[in-house]
Amino acid sequence: MAGRIEDYALIGDLQTAALVGRDGSVEWLCLPRFDSDAVCAALLGNADNGTWRIGPATSSGQAPPTAARRVYRGDSLVLESEWDTPTGTLRVTDFMPPREGAPRLVRIVEAVTGTVPVASTLCLRFGYGQIVPWTETVNGRTRLVAGPDAVWLDTESELCGELPAPWSQFTLDAGQRVAFTMSWQPSHACAPERIKTGEALETTETFWTDWAAHCTYAGPYRDAVVRSLITLKALTYAPTGGIVAAPTTSLPEDIGGTRNWDYRYTWLRDAAIVMSSLLRAGYRDEARDWRNWLLRAVAGDPENLQIMYGIAGERQLPESELEWLSGYEGSAPVRIGNAAADQRQLDVYGEVVEALHVAALHGLGCDENINRLLAALIESVEAQWTQPDEGIWEVRGPRRHFVHSKVMAWVAVDRAVQMVEAGHADGPVKRWRQLRAAIHRDVCERGFDTGRNTFTQSYGSVELDAALLLIPQVGFLPPDDKRVIGTVEAIQRELSTEDGFLLRYPTAGAHAGVDGLTGDEGAFLICCFWLVDALAEIGRIGEAYELFERLLALRNDVGLLAEEWDSRRQRMVGNFPQAFSHSGLVGAAQTLIRYSRPAEPPDEALIEEAAA
Repeated sequence: MAGRIEDYALIGDLQTAALVGRDGSVEWLCLPRFDSDAVCAALLGNADNGTWRIGPATSSGQAPPTAARRVYRGDSLVLESEWDTPTGTLRVTDFMPPREGAPRLVRIVEAVTGTVPVASTLCLRFGYGQIVPWTETVNGRTRLVAGPDAVWLDTESELCGELPAPWSQFTLDAGQRVAFTMSWQPSHACAPERIKTGEALETTETFWTDWAAHCTYAGPYRDAVVRSLITLKALTYAPTGGIVAAPTTSLPEDIGGTRNWDYRYTWLRDAAIVMSSLLRAGYRDEARDWRNWLLRAVAGDPENLQIMYGIAGERQLPESELEWLSGYEGSAPVRIGNAAADQRQLDVYGEVVEALHVAALHGLGCDENINRLLAALIESVEAQWTQPDEGIWEVRGPRRHFVHSKVMAWVAVDRAVQMVEAGHADGPVKRWRQLRAAIHRDVCERGFDTGRNTFTQSYGSVELDAALLLIPQVGFLPPDDKRVIGTVEAIQRELSTEDGFLLRYPTAGAHAGVDGLTGDEGAFLICCFWLVDALAEIGRIGEAYELFERLLALRNDVGLLAEEWDSRRQRMVGNFPQAFSHSGLVGAAQTLIRYSRPAEPPDEALIEEAAA
């Protein structure tokens, strides 16, 4: 059985990523790209669907022990796990060198103290856990091959036989170490070169440390911000600049339920928010790369803008189900591809134009291609903003006039006007100002419930939506507007879970099926970070700090967050780690830096005690 979602740590090479469990098992790994077939898919099934465990040897039938400690080395993506055994302490160092040539996963096992028996078992299954590879020894190296894929395993440890699951067992004394390197190549290609694992470790650690050192954020909670930025960087596909929403598919929003989606693609919304977070922290190269990815992906067809694309800009992302995988803790179906790519979501225009606006403000100049894209995007908004859509949360029910979608359509036009006024772009600014005013008026008249003093999820609905918290953040209304304050308070009152976190919208009781889906879901973490922003902006600063720190406490032992938090089970749910959640953390920290934390009120009990 897979571990809890928060039991995993992330390593990656800027083209794919692996999840490593507390017991030393790699239980999710797609090769050679984020969206390739998994060769380790135990996360969504069982060990027979692909895993690689290294750790202390155990007796037959005994469950592998979990590490006593795990840390990333400084500001890097090099993971260290340590086990304290009766005979000594064992450390496993896991990393994936930034890609030059073949993708590689390196695992170095060493005895820190004493004498420790060690076991390594590599059970690869190609095709998302379905295909058993043919295993052979070639010039002293182990090769596992099936169809177009081949994996090569290099180690100085003796492997036991040419088996479908090569394994080895040995004993290490204090100071001794053994390295394992797994490399992927197309099966028709020559064997990849061997690497010097010590040099690869040093190079990998230096790469991440140097990258993190460029962070310009200097406010409170810097360690949490830097770890989130490193995570966001790790979700970037370096060859193209595309950013995946998460490196996983089908981790459930509801344990045992069907809300299981493939997030290994580039959502324009998510990527634009991530890009803005990186840019505000000083990372201009990543912003430029994503903007170039956007131009290539959208190309000459912005009127048919998709909400998501493949990491190289692919448009076809057909959705299917993998019936041979039982799903994480029985949460079926396991899906690959994402049918939401065909939805209409008007809010993406706002996120994309806002990202172009932020890039211009940070000195990334606009050229003719950006000008043409901007004009085409606003023309599309002009043609579509009065139509219903599926909204930010990709409901699979009927289209509706979502208020957040209309607000973000306003953002698209507003930022385009600002870019023209600042000399960053050209366009029919008079017509755009009129369009901006028309959208604003429509939202305020049709999307606001005067009786409850709150904006609603859609025109005429009674439901609320946590995305409405963005109304002051994007400048649609000022934070001190009574309608904004009323909306923030209504959302906090009606969408809070029992432990004070936020649902993105109601899904239970009378609201069941409002999104066209069965089942429930957890508190949505980026919405909770948006609440931090909103509370600070309406003057409830102490409450904002308190909520932010409670959210930081949800991170796992190595600082990672999933998409959602299950308040009933007190555990993470949804795909992991989630770019949306980490960009929300960074954004909230960047908001709080503008507000001083209020002094704690005096403790009346202590005052009385001192007086007595």
